[in-house]
Amino acid sequence: MGSPSPPPPLGLASVLPPKEAEEKKEKKVDYLNLPCPVPFEEIQREALMSLKPELFEGLRFDFTKGLNHKFSLSHSVFMGSMELPSQSSDTLKVPTAHYEFGANYLDPKLMLVGRILTDGRLNARVKCDLTDNLTMKINAQLTNEPHYSQGMFNFDYKGKDYRAQFQIGNNAFYGANYIQSVTPHLSLGSEVFWLGHQRKSGIGFAARYNTDKMVATGQIASTGIVALSYVQKVSEKVSLASDFMYNHMTRDVTSSFGYDYILRQCRLRGKLDSNGVVAAYLEERLNMGVNFILSAEIDHRKKDYKFGFGMTVGE
Repeated sequence: MGSPSPPPPLGLASVLPPKEAEEKKEKKVDYLNLPCPVPFEEIQREALMSLKPELFEGLRFDFTKGLNHKFSLSHSVFMGSMELPSQSSDTLKVPTAHYEFGANYLDPKLMLVGRILTDGRLNARVKCDLTDNLTMKINAQLTNEPHYSQGMFNFDYKGKDYRAQFQIGNNAFYGANYIQSVTPHLSLGSEVFWLGHQRKSGIGFAARYNTDKMVATGQIASTGIVALSYVQKVSEKVSLASDFMYNHMTRDVTSSFGYDYILRQCRLRGKLDSNGVVAAYLEERLNMGVNFILSAEIDHRKKDYKFGFGMTVGE
Protein backbone atom coordinates (compact mmCIF):
# COMPACT_ATOMS: atom_id res chain seq x y z
CA MET A 1 0.00 0.00 0.00
CA GLY A 2 1.21 3.50 -0.74
CA SER A 3 1.70 6.31 1.70
CA PRO A 4 -1.48 8.13 2.77
CA SER A 5 -2.37 11.29 0.83
CA PRO A 6 -1.92 14.66 2.60
CA PRO A 7 -5.02 16.07 4.28
CA PRO A 8 -6.99 18.65 2.28
CA PRO A 9 -6.45 22.34 3.15
CA LEU A 10 -8.78 23.87 5.69
CA GLY A 11 -10.58 27.22 5.79
CA LEU A 12 -9.66 29.96 3.29
CA ALA A 13 -6.64 28.00 2.12
CA SER A 14 -8.98 25.79 0.10
CA VAL A 15 -10.36 28.66 -2.01
CA LEU A 16 -7.51 31.20 -2.18
CA PRO A 17 -5.18 30.91 -5.21
CA PRO A 18 -1.53 30.15 -4.52
CA LYS A 19 0.73 33.15 -4.16
CA GLU A 20 2.64 34.23 -7.24
CA ALA A 21 5.83 34.27 -5.23
CA GLU A 22 5.43 30.59 -4.68
CA GLU A 23 4.76 29.87 -8.34
CA LYS A 24 7.63 31.71 -9.94
CA LYS A 25 10.79 33.22 -8.74
CA GLU A 26 11.48 36.91 -9.01
CA LYS A 27 13.03 37.78 -12.34
CA LYS A 28 16.52 39.24 -12.23
CA VAL A 29 17.13 42.44 -14.20
CA ASP A 30 19.70 42.13 -16.97
CA TYR A 31 21.22 45.62 -17.04
CA LEU A 32 23.24 44.75 -20.12
CA ASN A 33 20.07 44.22 -22.19
CA LEU A 34 17.83 47.14 -21.30
CA PRO A 35 15.23 48.37 -23.83
CA CYS A 36 15.88 51.42 -25.98
CA PRO A 37 14.02 54.48 -24.58
CA VAL A 38 11.71 56.75 -26.55
CA PRO A 39 13.28 59.89 -28.07
CA PHE A 40 13.86 62.72 -25.60
CA GLU A 41 11.36 65.05 -27.30
CA GLU A 42 8.67 62.34 -27.21
CA ILE A 43 8.74 61.37 -23.53
CA GLN A 44 5.27 62.92 -23.07
CA ARG A 45 3.75 61.56 -26.27
CA GLU A 46 1.03 59.48 -24.56
CA ALA A 47 -0.14 62.50 -22.53
CA LEU A 48 -0.03 64.80 -25.55
CA MET A 49 -2.29 62.46 -27.52
CA SER A 50 -5.08 63.08 -24.99
CA LEU A 51 -4.31 66.61 -23.83
CA LYS A 52 -3.20 68.23 -27.11
CA PRO A 53 -5.56 67.18 -29.92
CA GLU A 54 -5.41 69.14 -33.18
CA LEU A 55 -8.20 71.59 -32.33
CA PHE A 56 -9.33 74.03 -35.01
CA GLU A 57 -12.09 76.55 -35.68
CA GLY A 58 -14.09 76.66 -38.90
CA LEU A 59 -14.20 74.30 -41.87
CA ARG A 60 -11.41 71.93 -42.90
CA PHE A 61 -11.26 69.50 -45.80
CA ASP A 62 -8.26 67.25 -46.53
CA PHE A 63 -7.90 64.99 -49.56
CA THR A 64 -4.97 62.65 -50.20
CA LYS A 65 -4.49 60.73 -53.44
CA GLY A 66 -1.86 58.01 -53.71
CA LEU A 67 -0.24 57.80 -57.14
CA ASN A 68 1.73 54.69 -56.23
CA HIS A 69 2.86 52.91 -53.06
CA LYS A 70 5.52 55.60 -52.38
CA PHE A 71 4.25 58.89 -53.84
CA SER A 72 1.04 60.78 -53.01
CA LEU A 73 -0.47 64.25 -53.41
CA SER A 74 -2.63 66.11 -50.90
CA HIS A 75 -5.05 69.02 -51.06
CA SER A 76 -6.33 70.94 -48.02
CA VAL A 77 -8.86 73.73 -47.72
CA PHE A 78 -9.41 75.71 -44.53
CA MET A 79 -11.96 78.46 -43.83
CA GLY A 80 -12.22 79.94 -40.36
CA SER A 81 -10.80 82.70 -38.21
CA MET A 82 -7.36 83.68 -36.98
CA GLU A 83 -6.57 85.15 -33.56
CA LEU A 84 -4.62 88.39 -33.39
CA PRO A 85 -2.56 89.49 -30.36
CA SER A 86 -4.41 91.98 -28.18
CA GLN A 87 -3.52 93.88 -25.01
CA SER A 88 -7.03 93.43 -23.62
CA SER A 89 -8.47 90.23 -22.19
CA ASP A 90 -10.89 89.91 -25.13
CA THR A 91 -9.92 87.69 -28.05
CA LEU A 92 -9.62 89.48 -31.40
CA LYS A 93 -10.39 87.35 -34.46
CA VAL A 94 -10.31 88.04 -38.19
CA PRO A 95 -11.73 85.74 -40.91
CA THR A 96 -9.20 83.84 -43.00
CA ALA A 97 -9.07 81.11 -45.63
CA HIS A 98 -6.32 79.30 -47.48
CA TYR A 99 -5.59 76.37 -49.76
CA GLU A 100 -2.65 74.04 -49.25
CA PHE A 101 -1.04 71.73 -51.80
CA GLY A 102 1.25 68.95 -50.66
CA ALA A 103 3.46 66.20 -52.05
CA ASN A 104 4.67 63.18 -50.09
CA TYR A 105 7.32 60.58 -50.83
CA LEU A 106 7.51 57.73 -48.34
CA ASP A 107 10.23 55.09 -48.44
CA PRO A 108 11.56 52.85 -45.65
CA LYS A 109 14.79 54.87 -45.56
CA LEU A 110 13.66 58.24 -46.95
CA MET A 111 10.67 60.50 -46.30
CA LEU A 112 10.01 63.77 -48.18
CA VAL A 113 7.03 65.96 -47.29
CA GLY A 114 6.31 69.37 -48.83
CA ARG A 115 3.46 71.85 -48.32
CA ILE A 116 2.82 75.20 -50.04
CA LEU A 117 0.01 77.60 -49.07
CA THR A 118 -1.73 80.36 -50.99
CA ASP A 119 -0.22 83.00 -48.69
CA GLY A 120 3.27 82.03 -49.88
CA ARG A 121 4.41 79.87 -46.97
CA LEU A 122 6.39 76.75 -47.82
CA ASN A 123 6.91 73.91 -45.33
CA ALA A 124 9.30 71.05 -45.98
CA ARG A 125 10.34 67.97 -43.99
CA VAL A 126 13.04 65.44 -44.79
CA LYS A 127 13.86 62.26 -42.88
CA CYS A 128 16.74 60.12 -44.10
CA ASP A 129 18.25 57.02 -42.49
CA LEU A 130 21.99 57.42 -43.09
CA THR A 131 22.73 54.13 -41.33
CA ASP A 132 20.72 51.62 -39.31
CA ASN A 133 21.28 53.76 -36.18
CA LEU A 134 21.82 57.30 -37.52
CA THR A 135 18.96 59.42 -38.89
CA MET A 136 18.99 62.94 -40.30
CA LYS A 137 15.91 65.17 -40.13
CA ILE A 138 15.41 68.55 -41.80
CA ASN A 139 12.52 70.92 -41.05
CA ALA A 140 12.16 74.20 -42.92
CA GLN A 141 9.55 76.95 -43.15
CA LEU A 142 9.94 79.72 -45.72
CA THR A 143 7.75 82.84 -45.68
CA ASN A 144 7.53 86.13 -47.55
CA GLU A 145 7.93 88.08 -44.31
CA PRO A 146 11.54 88.92 -43.39
CA HIS A 147 13.12 87.18 -40.36
CA TYR A 148 10.25 84.67 -40.09
CA SER A 149 11.76 81.83 -42.12
CA GLN A 150 13.11 78.97 -40.04
CA GLY A 151 15.27 75.90 -40.57
CA MET A 152 16.42 73.05 -38.33
CA PHE A 153 18.77 70.08 -38.81
CA ASN A 154 18.54 67.09 -36.45
CA PHE A 155 20.90 64.15 -36.21
CA ASP A 156 19.46 61.27 -34.16
CA TYR A 157 21.50 58.29 -33.03
CA LYS A 158 19.76 55.21 -31.65
CA GLY A 159 21.87 52.96 -29.43
CA LYS A 160 21.07 49.67 -27.79
CA ASP A 161 19.68 51.25 -24.60
CA TYR A 162 20.07 54.99 -25.24
CA ARG A 163 19.35 57.76 -27.74
CA ALA A 164 21.30 60.91 -28.55
CA GLN A 165 20.38 63.92 -30.70
CA PHE A 166 22.21 66.98 -32.00
CA GLN A 167 20.35 70.02 -33.37
CA ILE A 168 21.44 73.04 -35.35
CA GLY A 169 19.16 75.79 -36.61
CA ASN A 170 18.95 79.38 -37.77
CA ASN A 171 19.60 82.29 -35.39
CA ALA A 172 22.73 80.37 -34.29
CA PHE A 173 20.74 77.74 -32.42
CA TYR A 174 22.59 74.66 -31.14
CA GLY A 175 21.09 71.90 -29.01
CA ALA A 176 21.79 68.38 -27.84
CA ASN A 177 19.98 65.81 -25.72
CA TYR A 178 20.63 62.31 -24.39
CA ILE A 179 18.33 59.75 -22.78
CA GLN A 180 19.39 56.45 -21.17
CA SER A 181 17.46 53.45 -19.86
CA VAL A 182 18.58 52.73 -16.30
CA THR A 183 16.03 49.97 -15.55
CA PRO A 184 13.52 48.12 -17.76
CA HIS A 185 10.90 50.77 -16.88
CA LEU A 186 12.88 53.92 -15.97
CA SER A 187 14.83 56.20 -18.32
CA LEU A 188 16.66 59.44 -17.50
CA GLY A 189 17.74 62.18 -19.88
CA SER A 190 19.18 65.66 -20.19
CA GLU A 191 19.32 68.42 -22.78
CA VAL A 192 21.30 71.63 -23.38
CA PHE A 193 20.82 74.45 -25.88
CA TRP A 194 22.48 77.70 -26.96
CA LEU A 195 20.72 80.51 -28.84
CA GLY A 196 23.52 82.67 -30.19
CA HIS A 197 21.55 85.68 -31.45
CA GLN A 198 19.88 86.19 -28.08
CA ARG A 199 22.88 85.05 -26.02
CA LYS A 200 20.72 82.59 -24.10
CA SER A 201 21.49 79.08 -22.94
CA GLY A 202 19.73 76.45 -20.88
CA ILE A 203 19.87 72.96 -19.50
CA GLY A 204 17.09 70.55 -18.63
CA PHE A 205 16.58 67.14 -17.06
CA ALA A 206 13.83 64.57 -17.62
CA ALA A 207 12.65 61.23 -16.26
CA ARG A 208 10.15 58.74 -17.64
CA TYR A 209 8.69 55.68 -15.92
CA ASN A 210 6.43 53.39 -17.93
CA THR A 211 4.74 50.02 -17.52
CA ASP A 212 2.01 48.23 -19.44
CA LYS A 213 -0.64 50.20 -17.51
CA MET A 214 0.82 53.66 -16.88
CA VAL A 215 3.34 56.30 -17.99
CA ALA A 216 4.71 59.01 -15.69
CA THR A 217 7.11 61.76 -16.77
CA GLY A 218 8.82 64.75 -15.19
CA GLN A 219 10.88 67.58 -16.64
CA ILE A 220 12.71 70.54 -15.15
CA ALA A 221 14.73 73.21 -16.95
CA SER A 222 16.92 76.15 -16.04
CA THR A 223 14.45 78.39 -17.87
CA GLY A 224 12.12 77.95 -14.88
CA ILE A 225 9.78 75.33 -16.35
CA VAL A 226 8.60 72.32 -14.35
CA ALA A 227 6.36 69.85 -16.20
CA LEU A 228 4.77 66.64 -14.90
CA SER A 229 2.44 64.21 -16.67
CA TYR A 230 0.71 60.93 -15.88
CA VAL A 231 -1.22 58.55 -18.15
CA GLN A 232 -3.27 55.60 -16.87
CA LYS A 233 -4.27 52.94 -19.39
CA VAL A 234 -7.65 51.82 -18.10
CA SER A 235 -8.07 49.30 -20.91
CA GLU A 236 -6.99 48.67 -24.48
CA LYS A 237 -9.34 51.45 -25.66
CA VAL A 238 -9.48 53.91 -22.76
CA SER A 239 -6.71 56.10 -21.37
CA LEU A 240 -6.82 58.90 -18.80
CA ALA A 241 -4.16 61.60 -18.67
CA SER A 242 -3.22 64.59 -16.51
CA ASP A 243 -0.43 67.12 -16.53
CA PHE A 244 0.95 69.96 -14.41
CA MET A 245 3.15 72.87 -15.52
CA TYR A 246 4.77 75.60 -13.46
CA ASN A 247 6.65 78.60 -14.86
CA HIS A 248 8.90 80.12 -12.23
CA MET A 249 9.56 83.26 -14.29
CA THR A 250 5.91 84.25 -14.69
CA ARG A 251 4.56 82.35 -11.67
CA ASP A 252 1.96 80.70 -13.92
CA VAL A 253 0.56 77.34 -12.85
CA THR A 254 -1.65 75.24 -15.10
CA SER A 255 -2.95 71.70 -14.90
CA SER A 256 -5.29 69.67 -17.05
CA PHE A 257 -7.10 66.35 -17.17
CA GLY A 258 -7.90 64.50 -20.38
CA TYR A 259 -9.21 61.27 -21.82
CA ASP A 260 -8.73 59.19 -24.96
CA TYR A 261 -11.54 56.77 -25.87
CA ILE A 262 -11.21 54.54 -28.95
CA LEU A 263 -14.40 52.92 -30.25
CA ARG A 264 -14.94 50.67 -33.24
CA GLN A 265 -15.72 53.49 -35.68
CA CYS A 266 -14.57 56.61 -33.85
CA ARG A 267 -12.02 58.12 -31.48
CA LEU A 268 -12.97 60.70 -28.85
CA ARG A 269 -10.45 62.87 -27.02
CA GLY A 270 -11.01 65.75 -24.64
CA LYS A 271 -9.62 67.76 -21.75
CA LEU A 272 -10.45 70.19 -18.96
CA ASP A 273 -7.78 72.54 -17.59
CA SER A 274 -7.41 74.70 -14.50
CA ASN A 275 -8.28 77.85 -16.49
CA GLY A 276 -11.77 76.48 -17.09
CA VAL A 277 -11.18 75.64 -20.76
CA VAL A 278 -13.09 72.58 -22.00
CA ALA A 279 -12.16 70.91 -25.28
CA ALA A 280 -13.24 67.84 -27.24
CA TYR A 281 -12.10 66.28 -30.51
CA LEU A 282 -14.05 63.54 -32.33
CA GLU A 283 -12.89 61.50 -35.32
CA GLU A 284 -15.66 59.38 -36.86
CA ARG A 285 -14.85 56.82 -39.54
CA LEU A 286 -17.66 56.88 -42.10
CA ASN A 287 -16.09 54.52 -44.59
CA MET A 288 -12.74 53.16 -45.68
CA GLY A 289 -10.50 56.23 -46.00
CA VAL A 290 -13.27 58.72 -45.11
CA ASN A 291 -13.30 60.39 -41.68
CA PHE A 292 -15.57 63.07 -40.25
CA ILE A 293 -14.08 65.43 -37.64
CA LEU A 294 -15.70 67.59 -34.96
CA SER A 295 -13.69 70.01 -32.82
CA ALA A 296 -14.83 72.22 -29.93
CA GLU A 297 -13.10 74.42 -27.37
CA ILE A 298 -14.93 76.62 -24.85
CA ASP A 299 -13.28 79.28 -22.68
CA HIS A 300 -15.97 80.93 -20.55
CA ARG A 301 -13.52 83.26 -18.80
CA LYS A 302 -12.35 84.88 -22.05
CA LYS A 303 -15.73 84.36 -23.74
CA ASP A 304 -13.90 82.53 -26.52
CA TYR A 305 -15.80 79.72 -28.25
CA LYS A 306 -14.28 77.67 -31.05
CA PHE A 307 -16.17 75.11 -33.09
CA GLY A 308 -14.96 73.31 -36.18
CA PHE A 309 -15.92 70.47 -38.44
CA GLY A 310 -14.06 68.80 -41.27
CA MET A 311 -13.56 65.75 -43.40
CA THR A 312 -10.51 63.78 -44.48
CA VAL A 313 -10.56 61.58 -47.57
CA GLY A 314 -7.73 59.20 -48.36
CA GLU A 315 -5.12 57.58 -46.18
